[in-house]
Amino acid sequence: MRIAYAQMKVAAGHPEINTKKILRLIDEAKAGGASIIIFPELAISGKMLGAVQKTFLSECKAYEEEIIAANQNIRVVLDDKQKFDGFNIKNSSEPFSLNKKSPDKINCPVIRVGCVGIQNTGKTIYTFDGASAVFNSRGELVQRAEPFKECLNFVELEKIDKMPAITLPEVSETEKIYQAINFGVKEFLAQIGMKKVVIGVSGGIDSAVAAAIYVKVLGAENIYLVNMPSRFNSATTKNLSEKLANNLGCKYFVVPIQESVDWTVKQLEGVGLNVSSFVKENIQARDRSSRILAAIAASIGGGFTCNANKAETTVGYATLYGDEAGFLSALADLWKFQVYELARYLNDEIYGREVIPQGIIDIVPSAELSTAQNVDEGKGDPLHYPYHDYLFRAFAERNLTPEDILNWYSAGNLEKNIGCSSGLVKKYFSTPEEFISDLERWWRQFTGMGVAKRIQSPPILAVTDFPYGARAESQNGVHFTKKYLELKDKLLSR
Repeated sequence: MRIAYAQMKVAAGHPEINTKKILRLIDEAKAGGASIIIFPELAISGKMLGAVQKTFLSECKAYEEEIIAANQNIRVVLDDKQKFDGFNIKNSSEPFSLNKKSPDKINCPVIRVGCVGIQNTGKTIYTFDGASAVFNSRGELVQRAEPFKECLNFVELEKIDKMPAITLPEVSETEKIYQAINFGVKEFLAQIGMKKVVIGVSGGIDSAVAAAIYVKVLGAENIYLVNMPSRFNSATTKNLSEKLANNLGCKYFVVPIQESVDWTVKQLEGVGLNVSSFVKENIQARDRSSRILAAIAASIGGGFTCNANKAETTVGYATLYGDEAGFLSALADLWKFQVYELARYLNDEIYGREVIPQGIIDIVPSAELSTAQNVDEGKGDPLHYPYHDYLFRAFAERNLTPEDILNWYSAGNLEKNIGCSSGLVKKYFSTPEEFISDLERWWRQFTGMGVAKRIQSPPILAVTDFPYGARAESQNGVHFTKKYLELKDKLLSR
């Protein structure tokens, strides 16, 4: 028996587009001598639909009947509820995951069929890589469709258990992440019809990686890089920004903001307000995004990006309507260490040369919004990323709380349990008071203002199993457990 399986791009909410493609693939499968053709789950409707109206369901049913009418001399499988002798079907619509596994408990051949493309929940954008594959009765992979590509593959059922097992080439986690982000960005831009993109480049790693990715997707001629210095920006980061633009071949603008920031402060003080240094920092961030980047994007008929990473997103280390603004957060499902790994991968493997200057990789991460963040003096963000990346990941991806963290700190095995390098806790915190103060600061941010900022942030491109927006977050305020408070008192009273 010859079986065809269709790894197709599914347009969620557009059954007319999907049905037209399904009918074409049925004809191709017939021409290829197939007796059965298997499609991904929910191939007619798509998976991520939001609220579904009865009229939409009726339309999908009508298209299903049209497909059934085309079932002459071939059996069409649109779900895995149909029973077959001799093999099992697992047709699904599973988003890209770094941890996809082979089917368990196999006692007969299995054909797994997935879709490609992107779908979204309104807040989070998921890439679908397909992952279509054929497994023999021993659970060994014998055939696989190319990821992120539409294709129609064929297999002879009787030959599956005689086919040699194949070993997929080793692919690093960073390479998988790049493939998913590159594909997701390309699909999203095509879906919304955006052909030009503006990126605020600060001389830091996040904006540099974003720029290198968007250039690969749209071409350097369609990417506008903008450096917006205030009096706090160093010559070092300004030079690195220009070097990045030259390396990538992008259009590059320098638009200073100090004059407009000073004017805003003067206006506020003129009506009797006391403008603190913290507020002045926020004014700078908003001036860059809401004024300059938004205006340039409108002028060229494009959009501007949000370059936040997952650590910043976790604790709301960003300014509302400032650096948290943009049409898409392509890096917001990556921890800072993953952004650095991606930068090296882009240089070494994608471009084959140093497009992201080594100076950007080496420089201390800094928002450069005050003299306290002077990079030339080694000053930067209040986040110690080699430690905080892993602490925040424990909060965001493992649902751990300060009680868990403080128990491990007290027992001396915190670094082992959260996965960061040994010795960092002593390096950054000389006393329990300092450690607890830092822990509570970021927990308050994670469960407090950070939630409000995540709710208002741009859509996030998901590349892990734990992206923000995958589940609703409630603004319930900050809570510390009774056991945590008891252990805290015990540690501080020593």
